[in-house]
Amino acid sequence: MSISLLQLFLRFLRFGFLAWGGPVAQIAMIRQELVEEEKWITPERFNRVLAVYQALPGPEAHELCVYFGMIARGRIGAFLAGLGFMLPGFLLMFALSWFYVAYGINSPVFQSVFLGMQPAVAALIVRAVHRIGGHALANDRWLLVIAVVSGIAQFFGVNFFLILLAAGSVFALVKRGQTRLASALTVVSALPDRLPRLCRFSRRNPAFCERPSRDDAPFPVHLRLARRLLTFGGAYTSIPFIRHDAVEAGGWMTNAQFLDGLALSGLLPAPLIIFSTFVGYVGGGGWGAIAMTFGVFAPAFSFTMIGHDYLERLVGNTSLHAFLDGVTAGVVGLISATAVRILSETVTGLVPAAIFSLALAALFLSKSKWTVAWVVLLSGLAGIFVNGVLFDW
Repeated sequence: MSISLLQLFLRFLRFGFLAWGGPVAQIAMIRQELVEEEKWITPERFNRVLAVYQALPGPEAHELCVYFGMIARGRIGAFLAGLGFMLPGFLLMFALSWFYVAYGINSPVFQSVFLGMQPAVAALIVRAVHRIGGHALANDRWLLVIAVVSGIAQFFGVNFFLILLAAGSVFALVKRGQTRLASALTVVSALPDRLPRLCRFSRRNPAFCERPSRDDAPFPVHLRLARRLLTFGGAYTSIPFIRHDAVEAGGWMTNAQFLDGLALSGLLPAPLIIFSTFVGYVGGGGWGAIAMTFGVFAPAFSFTMIGHDYLERLVGNTSLHAFLDGVTAGVVGLISATAVRILSETVTGLVPAAIFSLALAALFLSKSKWTVAWVVLLSGLAGIFVNGVLFDW
């Protein structure tokens, strides 16, 4: 592509500054500009690339940035694109972590901004689900069914890995004409996870059953945090493992502090996994934050920069297209279930509902690339105003 390395870095640095709303909103933003508007790759290829990265360790939105940097300018482009996307969030979280440890965030101003921004972030996620789902599920009613059943399975507590495996298998069976078997597998995939035999080896691979194994022996804080680089399923599934190491096994932070870090990451323009920088800072200061950030972002760089050719062959394999399309539908179901949970926890009163509605309307009606930034910032100001005038939500 006719884009310089500096232009590429600045392009993804801008993505990083606009990356509010977690992985769902970030993926939708990347797709909107690079796929729909500028046509770097086709929408169908994007869906399959996303399905592959969903099954790999690391934050999916960041992995997509590295991927687009790779196809634009090779390995150097991949590194610069990934660095540009993560840099704003890392610097902001590092600064907030320092402020949190030094002064805390109990001031009325901080609390008011939180109250205003949270409904806006929920609106970003809902808009992103609509945008991604509209493209991924438009061509086949089976894909819509798979997405709905995947969301139901998520609420039932079925492991995400099994959901995506079943989603891909169901659509592959449909494309082969085996609809009865596909229907049976669809029903079974929504049942609660009761697979003790499969979960026996969770000690070797705890991510499979989302049951972190306990650490009996002492382990250095930075290494224990950084070893989570092979957590599958993105930021959401990494939460229980990092919490186990930091709160239960390590004991260097309280559960309340861990939740504060999650809240901060949800309000920053960054991948959700940036909360790991906060955990690392509380556990080991500045070097702990750097070590933790390196550990969780290393897969997003390495899988593409080292194995790009293999991943491209995997995406280009026509025999796998139906499976990957099914996985994409399963991903839509998972993020839809996550959006419902966030809504139920965030929009809990008239004022949050009003901010959510106005933010969602702005996101649907406005075509500006800066809409996300304005929506979040104005919602924070609205939180300060409402808290100052009404004193109570």
